[in-house]
Amino acid sequence: MSRTPARLLAGSVAVILAVTGLSGAAAADSAPAAVTGTAVATVSTTFVSSAAQNGVVVLPLPDAGVSYNSAEGLKVSFPVTGGSVSLQGYYGEVQLGGSLLFIDYFTGKSVRFKQLAFNAEAWRLTGVPEGGTTAVNLLKPAGVAQTGHSGTTQTLNSSDFKVDASAAQYLDTQLKTTFFTAGQSVGSFSLTVNG
Repeated sequence: MSRTPARLLAGSVAVILAVTGLSGAAAADSAPAAVTGTAVATVSTTFVSSAAQNGVVVLPLPDAGVSYNSAEGLKVSFPVTGGSVSLQGYYGEVQLGGSLLFIDYFTGKSVRFKQLAFNAEAWRLTGVPEGGTTAVNLLKPAGVAQTGHSGTTQTLNSSDFKVDASAAQYLDTQLKTTFFTAGQSVGSFSLTVNG
């Protein structure tokens, strides 16, 4: 092939790629933005005090963040690290960074939950016990729960956050305690998802 037809062919391919949006630059520009956001569990001082009196401590581990104020209680923030969810449509889930370590000082037992997620279909915060492969329903938004949507941002705000029956049974069995009960109020919950 002579240089002139080769140049024409190369030029035609460039035009076709540019028009159809298949060039590397166009593909990079149209890639969906990574999902971000934060899930925040506000743990009431009543729950923290009751747990401590029963020898139970729950420790958020990195990448979870912790803050405290006496009016609201202990705030545990988990970054949204991936996934896809529709809070108003009740489907999908988002993965959360960090993990939760439950310790019973009286029995010396502990359980760590990793691969935390908020599953909109189950409407639960879930976690996989260390050494396991199956997620356990840990906590469920309850009370007054409101969802919102503005642009690419979705929100969930729940006035109560309760221990799921599955979590109560699992934790009581593993920690050799009777502290956890189904429907036990922990505090409140909020979730913001961008993207």
